[in-house]
Amino acid sequence: MSGALQRLGSFTIVGTIAFIVDISVYNILASGFGIGPITSKVASVTLATGVSWLGSHYVTFRQFAGRPKREEAVLFGLTNLVGLGIAAACLFVSHYALGLTSPLANNISGNVVGVLLGNVFRYLAYRFFVFRPSAVEPA
Repeated sequence: MSGALQRLGSFTIVGTIAFIVDISVYNILASGFGIGPITSKVASVTLATGVSWLGSHYVTFRQFAGRPKREEAVLFGLTNLVGLGIAAACLFVSHYALGLTSPLANNISGNVVGVLLGNVFRYLAYRFFVFRPSAVEPA
């Protein structure tokens, strides 16, 4: 059980660093450069995903990293596209469907609710799908 708790702690630290990258880049682009909220979110999540893969591969799930890096990176990217979809859907519903368009509302929907729901999905997908040894064919 201690291995699982260490992984969860490491996942939290890596996720926190990626979250800081995500929210910082989002707010810089959306506020400082006048880029729309969805485009800003896509860009910020893309950069944060790179940070997250490095931390996940080399720290959190290193004992499970047995796939070729290219395969692992593709699966990681696909998993994060789903996570991005979750965050973007939360932002879309709040901003466009509910009309909550303030910077605070955008941050709460995209960077709190969306990231929280996306992280639950990501952790489970990383642990049980992305970071596991590749199947070795019997000789």
